[in-house]
Amino acid sequence: MLRIIFLFILVAATVIVQAQQHKPVPVIFDTDMGPDYDDVGAIALLHAFADKGQARILATVASTKYEEVASVINALNTWFKRPGLPIGVPKGKAVTQKDWQHWTDTVIAKYPHTIKSNDEVPDAVAVYRKILAQQPDNSVTIVTVGFLTNISNLLQSAADEYSPLTGAELVNKKVKNLVSMAGGFPAGKEFNIKEDAEAAKYVFEHFKKPVLFTGFEIGKKIKTGLPLVNNKNIVNSPVKDVFSICLPMAKEDNEGRMSWDETAVLIAVKGYKPYYTVKPGAIQIAADGSNTWNAKGTGHHYVVEAQPAKKVEDLINELMMHQPK
Repeated sequence: MLRIIFLFILVAATVIVQAQQHKPVPVIFDTDMGPDYDDVGAIALLHAFADKGQARILATVASTKYEEVASVINALNTWFKRPGLPIGVPKGKAVTQKDWQHWTDTVIAKYPHTIKSNDEVPDAVAVYRKILAQQPDNSVTIVTVGFLTNISNLLQSAADEYSPLTGAELVNKKVKNLVSMAGGFPAGKEFNIKEDAEAAKYVFEHFKKPVLFTGFEIGKKIKTGLPLVNNKNIVNSPVKDVFSICLPMAKEDNEGRMSWDETAVLIAVKGYKPYYTVKPGAIQIAADGSNTWNAKGTGHHYVVEAQPAKKVEDLINELMMHQPK
């Protein structure tokens, strides 16, 4: 009888451990949804992981503030059956670049959304503070696939109605880690850092929780979107529409779009293994937005290929074809 009880306890404990290992990753997704369209692939991956029970999307905030960005994000969230996800937009100084292919206009015109203007959503920092204050300590993964504007503003924010803590204190208490598509490694000058170098420099000098970078050199080798565009079984999909519009517009996209942002979401939710290893150290950012790597620094890592890029490419292509539940 004692042996049976012992086996029951052992099995129960194993189930609990397995359940904990498969607990959804709580994510705040911070995107420059517009200048490039790999952000659309990235948010598609995030919703796919959420549908699989592997991620829990807490909020989707913009790090750019062209007029339709909140509507675009809302349309994509709505298509993925999550119309109520909190959305924030920077209200102060921020990048305003929009897509030159006009895919954002197509998404807004064709797909349902309830947010018609950026004026209808709060400042991204307010969204961050409200969401973080509600989460368990040391639990939230922030995924940035755009500019570091919001994180910089968050770190410098004061106590408010959501929390008596400063932004830096709130991050230190509630955030587990930051996964950032930014920089080139071991050295480079990459768009997400360069366009708001002041914010990026502040963040990476003051963010005290672990930071993991997926750099320009990683996504450059991963070409995605063609399997989705060529899939005749997928219709009325904003993700397919965006890639169908944009891929033919640039010769460099003949084999698929370079997939920087998707790698950040993949790594944030699933981890970097087995596709990558990591290098420890700390990023250093110059005034012009160029970055170098201090191998003797601490707190930061960047990923390095451990397997052929084609394996990640195939996985991302599969996830981008995910249809909402």
